[in-house]
Amino acid sequence: MSEQVVDIKSPCVSVCVLSEEDICEGCYRSAQEITDWSVLSVEDKQVVMGNVKQRFKQLNKHLLL
Repeated sequence: MSEQVVDIKSPCVSVCVLSEEDICEGCYRSAQEITDWSVLSVEDKQVVMGNVKQRFKQLNKHLLL
């Protein structure tokens, strides 16, 4: 029995503001990651989501306890 691979939903939260470093202040993806999202494989999207998690932690460390 084969497992069905489920696509990863975009992390977009409709707060589309890019920082000076080209990182979205809403979803923490780079401008290039946003542009490429619709053509990325599930595996590549998982990599992007890992990048998002790291950026969120780095950019919000003052909020995290």
